Amino acid sequence: MGAAFILDLRLAVDSAPISTLPLCDVRLMNDARFPWLIMVPQRLGMADLIDLDPADRAVLIEEIAVVSRALKAVTECHKLNVATLGNAVRQLHVHVIARFADDVAWPQPVWSVGHTVSYRPEQRNRMVEAIRAALPS
Repeated sequence: MGAAFILDLRLAVDSAPISTLPLCDVRLMNDARFPWLIMVPQRLGMADLIDLDPADRAVLIEEIAVVSRALKAVTECHKLNVATLGNAVRQLHVHVIARFADDVAWPQPVWSVGHTVSYRPEQRNRMVEAIRAALPS
């Protein structure tokens, strides 16, 4: 048996678990200004999309579509931003962010805009449950 998947500590601290799909952990980023999910493929040593084998890349694209549909259904956002950066956290992860024409960063990217506003526990729990319910079982 190979080594177990380990979530990067920064991702673990900055987010709350929502669900586990066949490939990815799905998590809610702790920034109430933007409904923001991250998807982390449960594969060791992955930093970039090209590190995944072709079958996993195909699964990832489909999972991004599933998660994006769920986030859009829950938030009724104007636009979805989907990105992989990995400059601050090397572990491969995909950002899926609901954007609104009146959010504090619009139309710019959300990276490094203002200061994080943490979810209140009950607010975070409602968002986690709403996303979880919108994902296929």
